[in-house]
Amino acid sequence: MQSRQTLIDDINSAQVPLGHCNFWWLGQHSFVVKVGRSICYLDPYLTPSPSRQVPPLLLPEDLANATVILGTHDHGDHIDRPAWPVIAAAAPDATFVVPYLLQQRLVRELNLPSQRVRGVDQGITIQVGDVTITAIPAAHEFLDTDPATGHHPYLGYIIEGNRFRLYHAGDTCIYEGMQGLLRRWPLDLAFLPINGRDAKRLKANCIGNMTYQEAVDLAGVIKPGLTVPTHFEMFAMNSENPQLFVDYMAAKYPTLRTVIPTHGHRTIVQRIS
Repeated sequence: MQSRQTLIDDINSAQVPLGHCNFWWLGQHSFVVKVGRSICYLDPYLTPSPSRQVPPLLLPEDLANATVILGTHDHGDHIDRPAWPVIAAAAPDATFVVPYLLQQRLVRELNLPSQRVRGVDQGITIQVGDVTITAIPAAHEFLDTDPATGHHPYLGYIIEGNRFRLYHAGDTCIYEGMQGLLRRWPLDLAFLPINGRDAKRLKANCIGNMTYQEAVDLAGVIKPGLTVPTHFEMFAMNSENPQLFVDYMAAKYPTLRTVIPTHGHRTIVQRIS
């Protein structure tokens, strides 16, 4: 595995032409996405743990280049609470984007500057530098909402910039209306979880996601330019074989492109025509 500095140097030096993006997989649902000059960290999971099968590729202090940090929901492998204050100090100009329901709690509990933490929910679009971010509800087993406010604790994000548009699904199952919602945007890239769900995991409070078959069928409806399976390999009891996703996609939707990400490897994606 390459060194942390080599990875950061690769991110910093990458030239991203108009209509392109570069991404690097950090494991689990964590990605670095570069669109133009903006560097977006999606669910960066950087804290060491004995249960990790993939060690952190970066440390929180390495993220000094961050434009925006996006957290989809308040689980440790998505909003990495020990890491975020360190990231905030290392990248003083970075903006943190979280579900609106969590905004004030995270500011208070992590001692983050309130002006740097922006909350979003369904129907809300914000601008961070030259990147536009739109919240998409996510159903982490269930399409939960807060009874008092109606806000969603789990989100995905549409990220637009550099004439490129991508979707990071967060942790989600398919829910009624999801396909129609996503079809509003022509998507150049989609990151979809494939680890699935079952009774054993749910009883252990391991909340589930789409199966690889469901993720393939979602891609078949929304038709991204490239679909990337995610949320596997990190934990032994909550994984899936991504080749099953690729094989099923090839059999069912042979015109759709997919690629299995490689940890720390740069992937270049061009927008769909």
